Amino acid sequence: MTRIDTQTSGAAVTVRGLVKHYGETKALDGVDLEVREGTVMGVLGPNGAGKTTLVRILSTLLQADSGQATVAGYDVVRQPRQLRRVIGLTGQYASVDEKLSGWENLYMIGRLLDLPRKEARARADGLLERFSLTEAAKRPAATYSGGMRRRLDLAASMIGRPAVLFLDEPTTGLDPRTRNEVWDEVKRMVGDGVTVLLTTQYMEEAEQLASELTVVDRGQVIAGGAIEALKAKVGGRALRIRPADPTQLRPLAGTLDELGITGLATTTVDSDRGDVLVPILSDEQLTAVVGAVTARGITLSSITTELPSLDEVFLSLTGHRASAPQDAMPAEDLQEAAV
Repeated sequence: MTRIDTQTSGAAVTVRGLVKHYGETKALDGVDLEVREGTVMGVLGPNGAGKTTLVRILSTLLQADSGQATVAGYDVVRQPRQLRRVIGLTGQYASVDEKLSGWENLYMIGRLLDLPRKEARARADGLLERFSLTEAAKRPAATYSGGMRRRLDLAASMIGRPAVLFLDEPTTGLDPRTRNEVWDEVKRMVGDGVTVLLTTQYMEEAEQLASELTVVDRGQVIAGGAIEALKAKVGGRALRIRPADPTQLRPLAGTLDELGITGLATTTVDSDRGDVLVPILSDEQLTAVVGAVTARGITLSSITTELPSLDEVFLSLTGHRASAPQDAMPAEDLQEAAV
């Protein structure tokens, strides 16, 4: 079977009608997905939505019950050996060999990928430097901190210069500084042309890295598109209005409530910030708000427009807040994935 030309299709990952059952539970229920080359696709969803199952299927660790998927031009079922040579995978927990040193871990993986000894050594040296692990290169991985193990795990996923990288909750449990370091490295890889499919429960992480989002719930895709487009679709906009005179805060809110233009919710007074938050759905409503405030003679010190947060989008679409990761997976499937 020949490889599909992704340069023609423009998609590094294509999924059509993917279905996966665990007994009576349908982890994936007809998932469709497309990831453009050289971009980051963020996959969001509550715990048990099917995100990790999707990654395991696309990385050949599990086999779907039905549906089709291609990654980097290779069919995930019919061409698994070829596919594994052009992908990288970082799971929720570091999977390095703790008895080996950092350098030995990377060199071993390079050799398993059939890199010549010289190239495997060079790749190990280069990645250790890139991930700020050179000083710890000869130490057993068991002595590494959690952040160092995560960086080593990410370096291991890059040893074969993957065309597509799967990141399944890559910064789970990391401190903010180390998380930022991982984010910087992911951005650098995308700049080098790598395509990334990222599952995450951190809204900030999705905003930092993803150019597009796919939201899954109960094994189905329920929304997708650019982040700003999803925000606009779900929650409209809000005006944050601050009067020059703090004593005018509640009269301002009363004026806007009397106007009654939003039809969705009353204005909200934020006493701590000294302003009023007004939900609006159109430019006409924005104009009406400004006109009403001007007519009442209330002087403003600032007025800004805000889109809803990504967390609010997530809650609106799924009815759940983002929760701790991990899709349920029976023990026998875990054994199958490890083979």
